[in-house]
Amino acid sequence: MKTKYIDLIDQTFHFPQEEFKLEDNQLQFHGINLMELIAQYGAPLKFTYLPKISENINRAKYWFKSAIKANNYAGDYSYCYCTKSSHFRHVLNEALKNDIHIETSSAFDIDIVENLKTQGKISSNAYVICNGFKRDQYIQNIARLINKGHRNCIPIIDNYEELDLLSNVINEDFQVGIRIASEEEPKFEFYTSRLGIGYRNIVSFYNNQIKNNPKVKLKMLHFFINTGIRDTAYYWNELLKCLKVYISLKKICPSLDSLNIGGGFPIKNSLAFDYDYQYMINEIVNQIQIACEEARVDVPNIFTEFGSFTVGESGGAIYEVLYQKQQNDREKWNMINSSFITTIPDTWAINKRFVMLPVNRWQDEYERVLLGGLTCDSDDYYNSEQHMNAIYLPKYKKDKPLYIGFFNTGAYQETIGGFGGLQHCLIPQPKHILIDRDENGNLTTEVFAPQQTSEQLLSILGYQKITKEEVVEYSQKETFINPN
Repeated sequence: MKTKYIDLIDQTFHFPQEEFKLEDNQLQFHGINLMELIAQYGAPLKFTYLPKISENINRAKYWFKSAIKANNYAGDYSYCYCTKSSHFRHVLNEALKNDIHIETSSAFDIDIVENLKTQGKISSNAYVICNGFKRDQYIQNIARLINKGHRNCIPIIDNYEELDLLSNVINEDFQVGIRIASEEEPKFEFYTSRLGIGYRNIVSFYNNQIKNNPKVKLKMLHFFINTGIRDTAYYWNELLKCLKVYISLKKICPSLDSLNIGGGFPIKNSLAFDYDYQYMINEIVNQIQIACEEARVDVPNIFTEFGSFTVGESGGAIYEVLYQKQQNDREKWNMINSSFITTIPDTWAINKRFVMLPVNRWQDEYERVLLGGLTCDSDDYYNSEQHMNAIYLPKYKKDKPLYIGFFNTGAYQETIGGFGGLQHCLIPQPKHILIDRDENGNLTTEVFAPQQTSEQLLSILGYQKITKEEVVEYSQKETFINPN
């Protein structure tokens, strides 16, 4: 009978896979010896494998190039990175090596753009697509960027007041886009996205506020749905409605030349992940082409905004199983030396799944377990009830340490978890390592952030660090009781 963990994986999935393989009974991720990483830096540990960012950008560029060629499509393609997925400098530096553009969502994003421009990382020709609801500071920052000469900064109008607010502070002519308030899936608690302007109102908005405004040109129509780009009737129906709006606008607005189809490419969340990216892109390009040819309007240039797809598969987290608790005759809890709520909060907040695999002991027998974090919160767990599949891991043995890895965690987890700030139950944030390759393809590592210390957390909380002398002085104070 096959009872080893490797046997379970072999009979369940195709293995090894592109990024995962075994060497000496230990898991490797993109050729990274994870046990060596643990030996050098310890666990818990978070890491970012930077080359994966460039790889995914160039994969998407290739797929769109192939689709454009196959369909004889007359428009161009532009790849934008959504900074909200991960704002870190190392992420932006890696992404910007690949001739891409930027999508922003708040005022401080513009400060990051200006910083990168100063360093020569972003050229003045790069598009900066400004999404989101725009409060005063965001409006001011967008205006500052455009007034300094960045003509390819495109504010995406989210509501009826934004155009006037922008016009009041931008000195010269500028270009804008309009975001469509797409309709949500029937299972949602509401019918229409809170972002953007409704399908039926966009043409009238253009006629009333943009058409006769000599200062403003409409360049882009922006389309995005929460479910992402998936081969469903819902997605194709919403894309078709978007194209009808584009065609209606294009017939009365010659300056409109771009369609932003947003983002939402899924990333690998299990070894059974299967998604045909090239097919989806071919179909999208084909649908746009057919709709525009039938309406006899020029096809638009296509923009995408990929966030999770860009950076998600570059990240990982490694934990050690500290202890096993047998709570009843069926449930075994493997306790990790960190917290799911604080280090990969999407598992707790939106029940998101990631690829989870043991790092070592693949030749050992396996057992079904639940995974628990260190906080005293009952929701700090990762198991089959919150996710689709049961968790099987090599059997816990006190004298044989077990390390487990969560992979493709590179998008959103640090910002949602409050990087550098307070963590639930004051569980310290783990060490974060950057992994790259030099010009010869050799792996290089550096510590981006050490594990949080008690002094850092106490400082955030407002406590003063107490010296040993102050402790002695306090203990020697006499207590006086008022005799009255």
